[in-house]
Parts: sequence; structure tokens; C-alpha cells
Amino acid sequence: MIAEGYDAFLFDLDGVLYRGSDPLPHAAASVARLRAAGKRIAFVTNNSARTPAKVTERLRSVGVEADEAEVETSALATASVLADRAVRRAFVVGGPGIIAALGQVGIEVLSGEPAGADVVVVGWDRDADYTKLRVASVLVERGAALVATNPDASFPAADDTKWPGAGALLAAIETTTGVRGEVIGKPYPPLLHAALERAGGGRPLVIGDRLDTDIAGAVGVGWDSMLVLTGISTAPEALGSPAPPTYIAADLRELFADGIERPGVS
Repeated sequence: MIAEGYDAFLFDLDGVLYRGSDPLPHAAASVARLRAAGKRIAFVTNNSARTPAKVTERLRSVGVEADEAEVETSALATASVLADRAVRRAFVVGGPGIIAALGQVGIEVLSGEPAGADVVVVGWDRDADYTKLRVASVLVERGAALVATNPDASFPAADDTKWPGAGALLAAIETTTGVRGEVIGKPYPPLLHAALERAGGGRPLVIGDRLDTDIAGAVGVGWDSMLVLTGISTAPEALGSPAPPTYIAADLRELFADGIERPGVS
């Protein structure tokens, strides 16, 4: 049984535990079964706009037992990285999640049109406008570091349309300034390392529905991964990937089955 080989299970959210506003079949029961077996859980999201409380609320609404202490967001990971660097002032293009996370570690979030900042932080911001992007670009040109919570080019809306994501907003500032931003969220290591620490360490399995973020991130840090076919990426894409998942599964029930496909093993 696959689940027996791992201590910590790092779950992506949309496409793994729910799809839009709908619960995915067998997801809640599979998480509950892991808990009953004494396994540790972390819920890991690139979405920097939601606070852990909102993430937990969403998970519970689809039947998944969750606690705020189990949630690791790109906002929390970004705030932790910046606090370790003694950053004091940040201008933010982002939502409530990143603003709250920065405040919790003592970083002042600047408003209006400040003359300078230590860092410009870019996350998903459905209220971003030209003024905010202009101010962010000017601050970077004046020497502020440029950091993004995540690189997601698009945000999957409830009606299956795509909205500009944090990566799209970051691209506007990068194009304007010529400065390349540092990214914290998946597929980059900081968010995954923070999630494993939150889950209490041990041997992790990263579970996601996207090759470009979840699986690529796991491969990048040398961890095993499971691609579930309930979201974005497909089995043919995984089999043709230069960095394939350890397992491909139709849904989360296959954590408790043997003989799951291992694309990286001949």
C-alpha cells in the first residue's frame, strides 16, 4: 500500500480535494483514512490571497477535516523568508492573505505612493490596477527587491475561465523594470520545505494535479509525488514529462492500493 511508505502527505487543494466549489469524490474519506493511520497532513497552496482560516473554512465546506495549523500558503512562506532577511517595509500587490502574513511577522505594509520600500511583494490580487502596478514598478526601479508569492500565470475561476494570476501581475512589473522576481511558491523549494516542516517532517509524498507546479516542485527537491487525474494534468502528459511523478492515480483512493503506475521506473 502506497500510504505505508510515507510519514507526511502534502496536499494541493483545487483539483485534488475539491474542484471549484464541489468536493471531489473520495477525497475527504482518503484524508480521514490517513489520519486514522497516524499519518501527518499539510495542505499546501500557491494561492496567497486566502488566509489559513479561509483555507480551513473552504476545506471543511467540502467535508475535509482541517486545522489552521496544517495550512501552508505561499503567503506564509513568503513572509517567513522575508522576516529571516530582516525586511521591514513592503509594498504589496496582493490580497488579504499576504497582507496578513506580512503583518504577523512584523513587516510594515506600505500604502499609497511611498518614496521607497525594502521589497515589492506580488501575489494574486483581483483588485490590482494600473496605479498599483505603476507604483510597484517605480519602487523596484528605485532599488526595492522584487519577490512573488507564486508564479501561476492564471487563476482558475469558478466558471472555468482563466483570470490573470500572480505570475501575470509579476510579468507586468518584470517587463517594465527588466528585473527578474524571486518566486517562493511551487515549484520552487521554499513553500514545499515550509509545508514539510508544518507536517512535522519525515518522508513526504507531494500530491497534486499539476505537473508544472506540484510535480515539478517535488522532483526539484528530490521527493516522491503522486499526480491525481482529477484536475489539470493528464496521464499522457505525465508519461511524456521529463520530470514525471512517482505515481499516477485516478483519485486519492489509490493511496491505499498496490500496483500504482510509476512513470519514472521501467
